[in-house]
Amino acid sequence: MLVADGNGLPIGLLCESAQPHEVSLASRTLATVAIKRQKRGRARTRMQELVADKGFDSAAFRRELTKRGIKTCIPTRKYKRRRKRGQPPRFSAASYAERWRVERCFAWFDNCRRLVVRYERGLHRYKAFCVLACILLCINRILK
Repeated sequence: MLVADGNGLPIGLLCESAQPHEVSLASRTLATVAIKRQKRGRARTRMQELVADKGFDSAAFRRELTKRGIKTCIPTRKYKRRRKRGQPPRFSAASYAERWRVERCFAWFDNCRRLVVRYERGLHRYKAFCVLACILLCINRILK
């Protein structure tokens, strides 16, 4: 799983096997984020807002993010809206409209055939290629 900032640059990465669902890995992936500050001090690990797709629509995940002080922008699934009564979670359409930048980052990763097909059986080797792809992506963005 990959966490990207608002400009589409990767800032967190977690490689895991294909069995677990993304929601169960989301909190561990967010723990890999460390944003260095320009001034002295400890790196920030909490972002202001998390924009995700419908696959991350989980009450437990929303509660965890709210407890950490992170604003969520996750649309609800249609079948959940019909079954539950009451007010659905707030959803900012303006924030979700900027999600294309994050999807662009995922598309750049799809240019690396070795990552898409996953030729590597060992997780540590696959993670090394993911980190290499992150480095190349950042260098290409800086040079442009």
